[in-house]
Formats: sequence, C-alpha cells, structure tokens
Amino acid sequence: MGHVAFQGDDQKPFEAEVDAVVVGSGAGGALAAVTLVRAGWSVAVVEAGAWRDPQDYPHSAYGAMRDVMDDWGAQLARGRALWPIVQARTMGGSTVINSAICVRTPEDLFPQWEREHGLTGLQQRMLTIQEKLEAELSVEEVPPAARGRSNVLAKAAGDALGWADSHYIRRYAKGCEGTGQCLQGCSRMKKQSTNVAYLPLVREKGLVLSCAPVERVLLEGTKAVGVTGHFVHPQTRETGTRFTVRAKKAVIVAASVTHSAVLLMKSKVKSPALGHFFRCHPGTGVFGLYDEPVDMNVGTTQGWASVAFRNEPGLKLETLAIPPEMVASRLSGGGVQLMNRIERFRHLAMWVMAVRAEAVGRITVGLFSGKPVVSYGFERPDMERLRRGFVLVAQQHQAAGAKTIVSGIAGLPYELPTEQAIKVLETAPLDPRQYTVILSHLFGGCVMGSDPSRSVTDVHGRVHGYQNLLVADASLIPSTLGVNPQHTIMSLATIVAEDLASA
Repeated sequence: MGHVAFQGDDQKPFEAEVDAVVVGSGAGGALAAVTLVRAGWSVAVVEAGAWRDPQDYPHSAYGAMRDVMDDWGAQLARGRALWPIVQARTMGGSTVINSAICVRTPEDLFPQWEREHGLTGLQQRMLTIQEKLEAELSVEEVPPAARGRSNVLAKAAGDALGWADSHYIRRYAKGCEGTGQCLQGCSRMKKQSTNVAYLPLVREKGLVLSCAPVERVLLEGTKAVGVTGHFVHPQTRETGTRFTVRAKKAVIVAASVTHSAVLLMKSKVKSPALGHFFRCHPGTGVFGLYDEPVDMNVGTTQGWASVAFRNEPGLKLETLAIPPEMVASRLSGGGVQLMNRIERFRHLAMWVMAVRAEAVGRITVGLFSGKPVVSYGFERPDMERLRRGFVLVAQQHQAAGAKTIVSGIAGLPYELPTEQAIKVLETAPLDPRQYTVILSHLFGGCVMGSDPSRSVTDVHGRVHGYQNLLVADASLIPSTLGVNPQHTIMSLATIVAEDLASA
C-alpha cells in the first residue's frame, strides 16, 4: 500500500481497511506495527508528523523546533513553575531527536510492578526482547573516535570521584561519527531511529500515513473499529481532506504519553484512571567553564552517564551537548554582556541530571484548544533531589578541572569559582520557579494494571472494558524508571503486539 502524505481538501476523503491500525510511529508504535507485520498482519501506521528522510533533517535547533518538535516544543507542564515538555512530531517520533541511549529495564522494577499493579510475567519476556533489539539495532558503546572531550572529561571525573558507576553510554547507533546532531536528527543515518530501522518495512508491506493527526478512535459500542482525522500540511498547517482507516482486528494507540490519553478522552473512552499517574524525569544542566577548549558539540551528544545515584537520592547523571543557540538561551544577560559570555562557548561543558521524581501529575484536554494539558508540580523532596544533583555535577566539574561553575539558578551569582559554587549550591533555594528544567522521559496517562479502577489497560495493553482497543507506548508504564525509557517502551510494545497476534 505504501506511503500517503498530505492530501488537500480539494481531494476526496482517503479511506483504507487493514487488520490493525497503529496511531503513532515512535518507540512504541513502530515496534507494535513491525511486530504485527512480521506476524503476517496488514498494518497501517498513522502519524501526525511528516516523513523526513535523514538527509532532510534540520541542522539548527530552530529548525528542529520548527520541523520535528510537537508544537514547536512549546508545551508546558502547569504547576508552581512552568516547565517545557519535550516530544517530537515526526515520523519516528522522539527516537529521531533523542540521543539513542539504550538501557535495559532495571530488574528491581518488576517486583514493584507486580506488588503495586498486579503485573506479572513481564521480566523474562522483556529482557529477552531487549537482547534481540540490541542486536537488531546495532547497539554499541560510543566508539573512542566519537566521544569528544566533554564525555572523556566526565568519565575521568566520575572515575576519580570513585562513583560506583561511570560509563560510556551504549546507544542505538551503528558507527557513530560524533557529529553532535542527535537533537536535530542524525543526517548520517547512524542513529537507528524507528523511521530508519523499522518503518520502511511497514511501508513496504502495509500502509503509512504521515501529516495525519488522528482526531478520534471509531467505536461501535465498546468495540474499536478504526480511526479518523484530517490531514494537516506540515508547513502551512492547512487542514486537508479527511482520512479514515478501518481496522478489522485492532486499534493500537501509541501517540505519546500526552496525546494517547487525550485521544482516548476525545473518543469518549471511559476509564477512571485515564489521564492520571503522569510521571517523568525532570532534568537540567550545570555548565563548567574550563581553561582549555572543550568543544562540547564535537563528539556524540550524550556519551557518558552514571546510574550510581538512581536509588539514592534518585538521579541519573549524563553529559549533554546542546547547540550554541540553546546555550545562549541558558546564559543570563543581554546585549554586550551576553555576547561576552557566549564568546566562551568553546570552553563550556554542560553535564546534566535527571530526577527520578516522586511527583505525580495529570493529563487533561484543553477546554478551548483541545490539546493536552499537563498539571505537574514538584514538592520539597524532589527539589532536594534536584539540588543534590547540582552539587554532584559541580563536584564532577571540579574533579575534571573546571575553574568556575555557571549554575543557571535564578538569584545566585551568574558564575562562581568551583569550590565556592559547590558550597553555595548545597544551600541553593528550593523554589522550582528559580530553575530552568525540562520534562523528558514521560510515563503514565494510560497505565497498565490488574485493577480497572486504577489502570487503563491490562498487562497485555488491552483497554479495560473495550474490545480491539490497545495502548502500546510509554503511557502504559506505571512508575518512573530512573533510566532512559526507550528500551522499556520498545519491549513492552513488542509484547502487546505479540500477545495480540497470538490471541
């Protein structure tokens, strides 16, 4: 059937019928789709974003926000502070713009999920699938030639501090060249995002719709029978003709944590847990300023990490190289002062922490916009974790030889000598409004579990009380992980599709 892109409103409505329709093309949707295709099903993937070949990826942060980010990256979580939510809107979902970090599901989560959510039989299946995925997606440690000085400094500092875990990252990348373009999409096709690794097979054997945001799931009583919406032009946002894809066997929703819950709400799906139990890993970075150039954009975007503090206090530490225009947005000041600070760009290294937060939020539908609204706020324990992360990263910069620290915390001096900065950060304010934080690694909204009053789906991803309606993305995950979630998402989506195909 192939690929159908934007269809204008002067064309007749598009209609198709398949065994299963999958909404979304990211880590969850693509794996569900390709698993069913391999099982001999006819499958259609319906994606809100455009299909972009890697050679057409944008080269700047501005271009990435315009072309591949959901709503220009302007979605905010509402709480005491307004913090951005990072998600893509493109064929391949957030696998196109993330750093392709591969981490197996921590084994301590499986007994927790069984105890708290009644989820059984997942551990061995997920770990077996993850081993297969690692081979299929050419997972490898960042090669020495692609590490760059920022990652090498971070590794040496973590080792010098005696951290229990300090490692170069394993990534879904085949021969990474260290071009530092992960956040805009890898134009060299080294990163094995789902639009590179899996969706071509779906397009060859089935149907892929791009520029096609689904407006609702079609229900006949409690049975899902398809999806419908209107094409939207990726540049002009012009509304095109209607599309309807009917599904003989299943509708699988994998539209992202925020959009999956909202799509089910708009489709009049009834579940007391729908939109609840939103969780994430809020994160931010600390700059170290070095005498010698670091050139953090030379080398892979994220090449070093540590999970030594995953359980106590609840942090994952990583390197992160952001483009110059994003660095400028993180440095305070304006005019000549800002230009003088940006002039030292080559001497800056940005290392980050992701908080394994206790906070729980909720996803609802905007009253007038119809878009996802996320309510989420940090309480004191999470702010204390965040502050502890600042101290740890500052200590790491000190061990690597940084002369000064730029914390980015409002109310503190712009720049402090490293030793002094560590002392100041130990008593830094706990008001979330003083921090520049981004929400990534999203979970929940359609959580799985055995109790329909506290979960939206069962362990097989089937929506409680409905037929042929399933969920297969990060919105299933009922807790934070403390590590990057792509491996967990892909293995869960594979299980959902395998169980569906064998039913």
